[in-house]
Amino acid sequence: MSDPILQAEHISRRFGDFLAVDDVSLNVQRGHIHALIGPNGAGKTTCFNLLTKFLAPTSGRILFNGQDITADSPVQVARRGVIRSFQISAVFPGMTVLENVRLGLQRGLGVSFHFWRSQSLLSQLDARAMELLAEVDLQDMAHELTANLPYGRKRALEIATTLGMEPELMLLDEPTQGMGHEDVGRVTALIKKVSRGRTILMVEHNMNVISAIADRITVLQQGKVLAEGDYAAVSSNPEVMQAYMGSADVALQGAHA
Repeated sequence: MSDPILQAEHISRRFGDFLAVDDVSLNVQRGHIHALIGPNGAGKTTCFNLLTKFLAPTSGRILFNGQDITADSPVQVARRGVIRSFQISAVFPGMTVLENVRLGLQRGLGVSFHFWRSQSLLSQLDARAMELLAEVDLQDMAHELTANLPYGRKRALEIATTLGMEPELMLLDEPTQGMGHEDVGRVTALIKKVSRGRTILMVEHNMNVISAIADRITVLQQGKVLAEGDYAAVSSNPEVMQAYMGSADVALQGAHA
């Protein structure tokens, strides 16, 4: 654990009498793809919301680059370079693909919400926007209306827009949720591609995706850390098998099974 970019130290979150996240500690290493997984009701979403500051922990603390961000708002952590993509595709359907990415880039100009800025000012962002679209293989669709894109391509666009905000740590919430097999494969390869030189923390339910790209996996069950390690270690852990399959005799199925 030589270079953690994000650390959670004994974080918990209580809703009344219900303890949704219970004394969770984890370290996300710089340059890794770190996956947060678990069966339904394990506390993944609540934990993810705590780490991205959409919820405040009841106890414990969160560090980013060694600095305590426990009391930060989502806007403050975004300014630090912690950028979250949402589970539901967060794009503007009435804008073109290029315009969506350019909107993300406006943050760099300090005019994120100045929609009335002149076309000449915003056009200077087009070259960078096209570079980002090339990263996610959407350059040929730059002038297509976003509403016309297939679902998987909308998720790719969302990743490009997120990259436009220059994340030091990119957080992906169920990036392959609701996709067909072909789109899952495309987006999995895309996440691996854009992870070069970046750090990604992701919540994901698809074990094929996890086995293909995750460097490290934290497994939650009933709000607690059940196991942690690489895919080989976690998938062969009897407690993890029991949590997912109801039996310690059935191995989890991965991409190479």
